[in-house]
Amino acid sequence: MDASVYARKAVYGRWAVAWAFFFNGFLIGSWAPQIPVFMTRLGISEFTLGLLILVFGVGALSSMPWCGYLIGRYGSRAVVKGFAVFCSLSLLLVALAPNVLTAAPALFLFGAVIGGMDVAMNANAVEVEKKLSRAVMSSSHGFWSLGGFAGGGLGGLLIEAHGYLTHAVVVTLIAIVLGLAAFRFMITEETPVVHEKQKLAFPTNPLIYLIGLMALFSMVPEGSVLDWAALYLQQERGADIATAGFAFAAFSGTMSIMRFLGDRVRDRFGAVNTLRVSALIGAAGMLVASLAPTSWIAILAFAFSGLGIANMVPIAFSAAGNQEGTSSGVALSMVTLMGYSGILVAPSAIGFVGGKAGFGPVYMVLAGLLIVVFLMANLAKSADRNQN
Repeated sequence: MDASVYARKAVYGRWAVAWAFFFNGFLIGSWAPQIPVFMTRLGISEFTLGLLILVFGVGALSSMPWCGYLIGRYGSRAVVKGFAVFCSLSLLLVALAPNVLTAAPALFLFGAVIGGMDVAMNANAVEVEKKLSRAVMSSSHGFWSLGGFAGGGLGGLLIEAHGYLTHAVVVTLIAIVLGLAAFRFMITEETPVVHEKQKLAFPTNPLIYLIGLMALFSMVPEGSVLDWAALYLQQERGADIATAGFAFAAFSGTMSIMRFLGDRVRDRFGAVNTLRVSALIGAAGMLVASLAPTSWIAILAFAFSGLGIANMVPIAFSAAGNQEGTSSGVALSMVTLMGYSGILVAPSAIGFVGGKAGFGPVYMVLAGLLIVVFLMANLAKSADRNQN
C-alpha cells in the first residue's frame, strides 16, 4: 500500500475511533436525564432504582470478558460496529419498558452492549496508536467525556420540551447517523491474531492483572467523587446543594480538558513519567480535599485531583493493549473489567464506611491508592511501544 494512502487511512481511523468514543459517551449521557423520569413512571423507590442501575453495571461487566475472544476472532472494528448497532437501539428499549420486569433485562442489555463496545473501541484506539506511532488514547477518552456532556445537556432540554419517549427516539436516530457516517472509516488489525488459541480465556501474562489493579485504583477515586463528593460537602463541610454540585462538575471539567492535552504530554515525557506525575497530582488533590476546612477549598482540590486522574486510566489501557504475547482485545477486556469493577463495587462500600467514619478519611485512603499507582508506574512502560 502506498505510504500516503496508509497514512490517510490511519488519520481517518483516528477520527473514526474518536467518534466511537463520543457515540458511547453520548448514549451514557443521554441515559442520565432519563433516570428521574424512569423512576417516576415505573413508580419505584430509590432502593429499587439502585438495584436496576446495578443491573446495568452487571450487564456491562458480564460482556467485557467475551470481548477479547470476539476481537481476536473478528478484529476490533467489526466488534465495535456490531455492538454499536445494539447500542443505538438500547436506550429506546429502556424507555419503552412499562414495568420493572421488562426494565431489568432492558437495562442489562443496555449495560452489556455499552460495556462490550467500551472494550472494543479501546482496543481499536490501541491499534490507531500503533499505526500513527503516537498516543491518541487520552484524547479519545476526552471525546467520551464530550459525548457524555452533549448527551446529558441535550437530554434535559428534549425531555422537558417533548417528553422522555421523543428524547429516546431522537437519541436513537442521532446514534444511527453517527454510526453510519463514521464507523466505516475505522481501521482494524491487519489480520486478527489470537494469542489465546481462539477460545474464551483469561490472560496468562501476570502483568495484565497488575495493570488492571492500577486501572482499578485509578477509577475508584473517580467513582467516589461522582457518587459521594456532593454529600461529603453538604454533611461535613456545610455546603448548600448548589455549591455541593460543583464538586463533580469541577472534577469532570478539569478531567475533560486534561484528557485532550494528555496525548501530547505523554508523547513528550513518556507514559511512565506522565503516570507518576499524574498519580501524585491526583493523590495531592484527594488529600487536600479530605482535610479542607471549607467547601470551596475542597472543590478546588477535587478539580486539581481531576488534572491528575484524567490520564491514568488511558495510560493503563494503552499499556495493557501493547503487552507482547497477548492480544490487545484479551488484555483490554480484563483490564477494563477490573477497572470498572471498582466503579461498580466501590460506591456501596465507600458509602457504608463514609456513613460510619465520615467521608474525609475515605478520601484520605483514596489518596493512598493513587500513591500505590505511583509506585507501580513503571509497569506502564509498554504504553510507549506504539511509538517509534
